[in-house]
Amino acid sequence: MSPLLRQTPVKAWGLVFGFFILVICFGASIVLGTTKISVMTAVESFIHYDLSSNEHVIIQTTRFPRALFAAMIGGNLAVAGALMQALTRNPLASPSIFGINAGAVFFVIVALTFLPISSLDQLVWVAFLGAGFAAFAVYFLGSLGRDGLTPVKVVLAGSAMTALFTSFTQGMLVIDEAGLQNVLFWLAGSIAGKSAEELLPLLPYMIVAGITALVLAQPVNILASGEDVAKGLGQRTALVKLAVAVTVILLAGSSVAVAGSIGFVGLVIPHVARFLVGIDYRWVIPYSAVLGAILLLLADIVARYVVMPGELPIGVMTGLIGGPFFIYIARKGLRSKGVSS
Repeated sequence: MSPLLRQTPVKAWGLVFGFFILVICFGASIVLGTTKISVMTAVESFIHYDLSSNEHVIIQTTRFPRALFAAMIGGNLAVAGALMQALTRNPLASPSIFGINAGAVFFVIVALTFLPISSLDQLVWVAFLGAGFAAFAVYFLGSLGRDGLTPVKVVLAGSAMTALFTSFTQGMLVIDEAGLQNVLFWLAGSIAGKSAEELLPLLPYMIVAGITALVLAQPVNILASGEDVAKGLGQRTALVKLAVAVTVILLAGSSVAVAGSIGFVGLVIPHVARFLVGIDYRWVIPYSAVLGAILLLLADIVARYVVMPGELPIGVMTGLIGGPFFIYIARKGLRSKGVSS
């Protein structure tokens, strides 16, 4: 698939335009919802915060942190998916499809059920451990056999691990029925009720992982052309793969720790980014970050209106978008020219 934006200046301006759309979506997330809030009121809440104003309190304690979480998590998952698709040269690769999200969720549920853990600082490390274990298991299972790691085998391994961890998670919730209601909404993927303070422990991991992803863009370009070609150019492919894997675990694990399982963002967005700018990951990664943030902000806004005055988990909304896209990509075949070339 040829890129829509071909020239470098056009790609740069496209990224600027994407940021502009992101700012609009961020603002819309702040003012839209069950309680109607004007744009001027929203601006005033940041300039002259008034504790006696119900609208100001809603914006500063609920809407703004929620929009911030949506943007950060959407960007994280999209970049993680882009890196995974480049590393595996598989158009179906994403944290949700390959069991990374499910592994992180299961480990968090086990920790909440059996261990005296409640703070986000501790849960994020549990999520990292679960994401890393799932990634290793999928890589190991997908590498079995004489033909080694193939796109078909890694998808099957990822699907198997996702089903396994999901079953284990459901079993844990049966054991701990009292805690079921506390985590049910989170399991479906939710950013509702999050405070800005909850984001602070995650920011270092997100920032480090984001910067690392940008640094890895050129090595990933070389690796995506084929391991033999990369080795011929002097690249230490094992080190690059390890760095990519750690980055994906940080991006996906931190997102799951705070928002639960939000699927398909990492699958859909990298394809859109490659359609726009081609297979140069120096552009695919920043485009994925911006587009992923936009997608999750829009999904969160729509989720507030579908069943008002209640709301749907944001993971349900991304599933409605990503499910048909997954089927479309699967029907096209497991090898995509945009990923493997």
